[in-house]
Amino acid sequence: MTPTLDPSKYPTLDFEKNLWKAGFTRIAGIDEAGRGAWAGPVAAAAVILPSVPSLKQTLKRVRDSKLMTPLARETWAPRIKRSSVCWGVGFASAEEIDMLGILSATKLAATRALEDLSPDYLITDYLIFPEIDLPQTALVKGDQRSLSVAAASVLAKTARDALMRELDGQYPGYGFARHKGYGTRLHQEAIKILKHCEIHRKSFSIP
Repeated sequence: MTPTLDPSKYPTLDFEKNLWKAGFTRIAGIDEAGRGAWAGPVAAAAVILPSVPSLKQTLKRVRDSKLMTPLARETWAPRIKRSSVCWGVGFASAEEIDMLGILSATKLAATRALEDLSPDYLITDYLIFPEIDLPQTALVKGDQRSLSVAAASVLAKTARDALMRELDGQYPGYGFARHKGYGTRLHQEAIKILKHCEIHRKSFSIP
């Protein structure tokens, strides 16, 4: 028997519906992944969802990617892509993070994710983009409140995880496929033996 979903634990389309009623048609939800990692890029995704009655049911188990299992994220990511009007993913490298700072690098990744989407409104997970000349709403815990932002969080996380698995082959021994560059004990022990590599963030305080 499939367990009944608790609506209070899943994001809604309330923000999007109000904006659709106000005349906006290309509302992009934006979220990021990898800001706190020791190694690898920061990723951002943008998702524009269609105004269709069945959408909430179609994406009924999509929520903040941090609250989903790896299998659930990988299962729902292609469904999000199929169900969206359009979507994009952008990265900012460890080198760019060191040069710009993590906040500016995250905004750069988000700008890259938006490049081909032509949105007319942005909903973000707390980030504000004064450099982007579009109306926008920065939501506290946006990935838990807006389905567009939650969908973006899943795409950002799965895209970054896939890239870190690739980088694991280029930089063996660090365990990037397992911890995705975050500060786990495994990662810390690997650094003690192998020292830092090219994709470690030199501007971060890494033991």
